[in-house]
Amino acid sequence: MTNGVLDEGEIPPAQLIDARIRELGDWRGQMLARLRTLILEADSEVVEEVKWKKPSNAMRGVPVWSHAGIICTGETYKNTVKLTFAKGASLEDPSGLFNSSLKGNTRRAVDFHEGDMIDEEALTALIRAAAAFNISAQAARPGGSRKKPESI
Repeated sequence: MTNGVLDEGEIPPAQLIDARIRELGDWRGQMLARLRTLILEADSEVVEEVKWKKPSNAMRGVPVWSHAGIICTGETYKNTVKLTFAKGASLEDPSGLFNSSLKGNTRRAVDFHEGDMIDEEALTALIRAAAAFNISAQAARPGGSRKKPESI
């Protein structure tokens, strides 16, 4: 804390994400806010974090949602809001939401563009599947060790 004001490293992740949404001030902020709400509603044990602060993202970092490991990240670009699922390649996607990062062996993403509608039911199912995958992978580790989420 400096002069009674929290340093950026002391600001709770939820407040940093709120600030990022406000800063965007356009459809991307609205989309990120809606996606965030769906993630938090889908899994009551989700932990919000902000990771990977670096000059290339103006030190803002990337919103990350975790439960027994990273579920997904929320990145914003000029024409896209990208929800990247850390273990997306291991998840069933019966609704065909994944439309980006399809060639890798681990991640999968959903790119949202201005005017896109969110299939909320399918996205909620995907979020829950990602959390369930993380939990089962954690239980399969020797001793079921749990890696604690790191704060900013």
